[in-house]
Amino acid sequence: CSALNLSRWSGCHRNEEMASSKWLDAHYDPVANLYTFSSCIALSDLHGDGENKLVAGDLGTGVCNMKLKVYHGTGLLSESTLLDLPTGMVSFLMDLHEPRTPAIAVASGPFIYVYKNLRPYFKFTLPSLEVNPLEQDVWSQAKEDMIDPMTLKEMLEGLRDKAEIPLSVRSLRFLMLEPQEMEDFVLLHKEQPIRRQTVITCIGTLKKNMADEDAVSCLVIGTENGDVYILDPEAFTILYKMSLPSTPNLMDVTGQFDVEFRITVACRNGNIYILRRDSPKPKYCIELSSHPVGLVRMGKNVVVGCSHETLHGYTQKGKKLWTAYLPAPVTTMALMDLPTRGFQAVLVGLANCEVHMYRDKNLVSTIKTPDVVTSICFGRYGREDGTLIMTTKGGGLIVKILKRTAVFEDRDSAPGPPIAQSIRLNVPKKTKLYVDQTLRERENAVAMHRAFQMDLSRLRLAAARAYVKALESSLTPMSASLTEPLKMNAVVS
Repeated sequence: CSALNLSRWSGCHRNEEMASSKWLDAHYDPVANLYTFSSCIALSDLHGDGENKLVAGDLGTGVCNMKLKVYHGTGLLSESTLLDLPTGMVSFLMDLHEPRTPAIAVASGPFIYVYKNLRPYFKFTLPSLEVNPLEQDVWSQAKEDMIDPMTLKEMLEGLRDKAEIPLSVRSLRFLMLEPQEMEDFVLLHKEQPIRRQTVITCIGTLKKNMADEDAVSCLVIGTENGDVYILDPEAFTILYKMSLPSTPNLMDVTGQFDVEFRITVACRNGNIYILRRDSPKPKYCIELSSHPVGLVRMGKNVVVGCSHETLHGYTQKGKKLWTAYLPAPVTTMALMDLPTRGFQAVLVGLANCEVHMYRDKNLVSTIKTPDVVTSICFGRYGREDGTLIMTTKGGGLIVKILKRTAVFEDRDSAPGPPIAQSIRLNVPKKTKLYVDQTLRERENAVAMHRAFQMDLSRLRLAAARAYVKALESSLTPMSASLTEPLKMNAVVS
């Protein structure tokens, strides 16, 4: 942490502009070779020494070089090879044993790899899905050489279009092959049993029975086929299963499993669903105008970043509170929580190399970055509570520390209408006189309209006669221009 502190104090004196900033530039490595997203990055006290490390699931090239990297201060502490592309990563306490060191769970394909003390500890596999019996029958016929590969293809295409149970990956791969490749594929796979396996799309943690920061947590996972599982933290058995109408891709979890919990899930169909303990199906649904790309819970409200460059605030029951318009598409989102100051905000990474900080719909701060930010993590790093860690599209690593003198105002720093415009007026309640007048107007609408038109016509006629009379008698001075001011008093009886 000494290197981090040295960088912190040297960054303080860089120039006058940085001195006026709310952040200290602690570290920037443009060639850190770290490619990750917010779902694959976490801060955790891995060794129980009071110093948080940065743990990141590095995507590598997307095909190879996937690694689990651990940073301490400004340097890489360790790295472990991952077998497949990570889709999510969380840090959680799985037992009450001393010393209280958290485990790391990495979701990858249909598996969750659990690391304890940075060593492989357990591997959880998702349960297999039901296989279409007609598909099994077709492959059995191919196994007995009762049908040729072209007939197999025709029968599988018919099943794909009509069957309620989707085809297995083997059948889908077979349908993608060229005719000359089909026979070899059938010979290679016909002896093996058919399996239909789903994959993990998102992962989170849920406190088991206590809300304390060091309480034991369950793993919550969302799968490609629209199921949400809650796993036991010690035995890794499925405690609870819930179903969604679409595939989840973003998740936020709050509460305790044994008491009450809410799981807010953004799905690929463009909707947000809220799951609760007492129901295996979604309790509320929020329909969005465009697809969600970021999801953060702030207090009792949910903040959603959408692909149409907008930021929306909703209650936990789905009522829309506000909308903020962004200057560029959202790349990532994260929660900024400072319990010591009682301050919470939403950090939004944008494609124009900026990170915006929002409290409700108010933009309270803007951070310029040298490259597009792909992941954001805020929390305790080393022994510094207010540390902001970002990774960039080019593989860079940025570490900033919030100044202890930094103050964020609640007013909106973005140009636009004043805050007073969005404050609802205190409209008084309807009086009995108002209600009586409204009823009278409804009952006598036609007669009142006719009387008004008659009075208007008489007013126009009287004005015209007075104008003609003034012209004929030439008694009143007239002005040809329209620049003369006209004063008028109206009294409504």
